[in-house]
Amino acid sequence: MSAAAEFVDAALQREGDGYRAEDAKTRLGSELRFYGASVGAVRGTIRDMRQRYRHLTHDEVTALSSELWAEPVFERRLAAVVLLQSNVSLLDNSDLTRIEGFVRDAPLTALADPLTQDVIRPLLDRLDGVARQRALAVIARWSHDENPWLRRAAETIIPHIQ
Repeated sequence: MSAAAEFVDAALQREGDGYRAEDAKTRLGSELRFYGASVGAVRGTIRDMRQRYRHLTHDEVTALSSELWAEPVFERRLAAVVLLQSNVSLLDNSDLTRIEGFVRDAPLTALADPLTQDVIRPLLDRLDGVARQRALAVIARWSHDENPWLRRAAETIIPHIQ
């Protein structure tokens, strides 16, 4: 695990609470594990990580998001979403493949919706020319995918772009 991912994971575990973890698991009904860290703690952890690792490049941000997402822990995956939200200006149309995997594997609206609203839509809004056309083709493909999370994302995005 990278130093940045270790920092995030350790902070989230420290912020976790067994009672809150059980409550979130019951409320959200997911097979994911939960540390019990609050959304504010997740956001604060990413903010603190960005202070510690100030000059993350595009490749480092996207690799870190994948590293955080790889473990089936809600707070780690939410941290990946927050990381992408806070670095959407670094992303380009080629990152849709990675983000597609996240949406496809997001078992909760609490993960899929922020990816759609706060990562994919702003990314699309920034693109133009060939990059935008390629991204729109990807989104159009999602609307016919068997995965319900991708279809939901496409249904949310397509009216916004037309």
